[in-house]
Amino acid sequence: MAYVLALDVSMGKSYKVLYLDDLCLSEGEILHTKSGFNALLQEIWTLPETPSIVFESTGVYSKVIETFCQNNNLSYCLLNPLEAKKQLDSGLRVLKTDKQDAHRLAQTQIKYERKIKQHQPAIYEESHDLARFYQELEVEIKRLRMYLHTALQLSFPELETLFSSRLSKLSLNLIELFPHPDYLSRFNQTQVKNILKKNTDKRLSDKKAFEKAQQLLSLASNSYPSTTKTSIQVQKVQYYAHQLKELIRSKETLSKQLIEQTKPLAEFDLYQSVPGIGEVSAALIIGEVGDIRRFANHKKVNAFVGIDTRRYQSGKYLAQDHINKRGNPKARKILYFTVKNMIRQQAAASNHIVDYYYKLKTQPIPKKDKVATVACINKLLKCLWSMIKNQTKYDYAYTASKDQ
Repeated sequence: MAYVLALDVSMGKSYKVLYLDDLCLSEGEILHTKSGFNALLQEIWTLPETPSIVFESTGVYSKVIETFCQNNNLSYCLLNPLEAKKQLDSGLRVLKTDKQDAHRLAQTQIKYERKIKQHQPAIYEESHDLARFYQELEVEIKRLRMYLHTALQLSFPELETLFSSRLSKLSLNLIELFPHPDYLSRFNQTQVKNILKKNTDKRLSDKKAFEKAQQLLSLASNSYPSTTKTSIQVQKVQYYAHQLKELIRSKETLSKQLIEQTKPLAEFDLYQSVPGIGEVSAALIIGEVGDIRRFANHKKVNAFVGIDTRRYQSGKYLAQDHINKRGNPKARKILYFTVKNMIRQQAAASNHIVDYYYKLKTQPIPKKDKVATVACINKLLKCLWSMIKNQTKYDYAYTASKDQ
């Protein structure tokens, strides 16, 4: 006899079914509240043996079920949504309801022998949350930069030419202070120079500040804005500049917090031994990939990230191979930019990943940039997995010889 407790999870509630082999003993809706979970726990305790608990991952909504199981030392099977869809869809006509899904989960539990969810140490879970928050801030900063650029084109477009593409605290301070050329009309060159020096954390010489002030006044005198200094567009420029400053400060604070969180882990220093991987990149890789030791081989790491090959053949037709992209898109993005960073910093140190990139780009049939970069991600993951497994730092001489 085998007891199975299956849950179809939705926002704030779940549909629960309890089976004994093929017989449904009970079913009904439970709320994600203390009283709801207490009632469910009492039902579990009344059974002769602990049931197999199974439910599908539904993002934030299924987290509370995981917490309930962990707090009460209950093992559970957490299904990937794609895996669940493949297992539950049967027949030509699919009937999909919360109730039906819960019954199908329970009925197919023994057939598929689903694996029990294995937990990583808490430090990896916390690092994952920090890494996700860091990336959310990056997305928000990118969005606000676009809004700021649009508003600035109407009020003082020349102001962007004064700074590099990477917005600094000084540039945002000046954009907030002078969102329209008319704001500069009441200042002379010395006054603007003093404002520049006051609004930067960097050591700015009088000569450099004076030159910047002269450029700023020159741009303002020749600017032809599309709006007046009292326009709502000017208010938008000041608002976006202020919000960006706050987000950048938060990102810097979170970056330090993420680095401190992952520093005690052995892989933090090992990852950094690879040329082109700094503290932030190492911390983000740990946050998204987690404990890489839990993967039996590097191919499973590839599948987790979503760069394993998708192959399709039917009769004489053979489709071109592509990566399946079913893994973790956040980890894939981090690794993609990590490889790009390695290529940018290739002059700093020898790196077999960079060597492989140029080999793919210069072979008889050169690979496209993205194809070559993804191939490098595959090689990088193989390298990282091997380094952690053997507890060894990066060695170009060894990796280069292996690539021959």
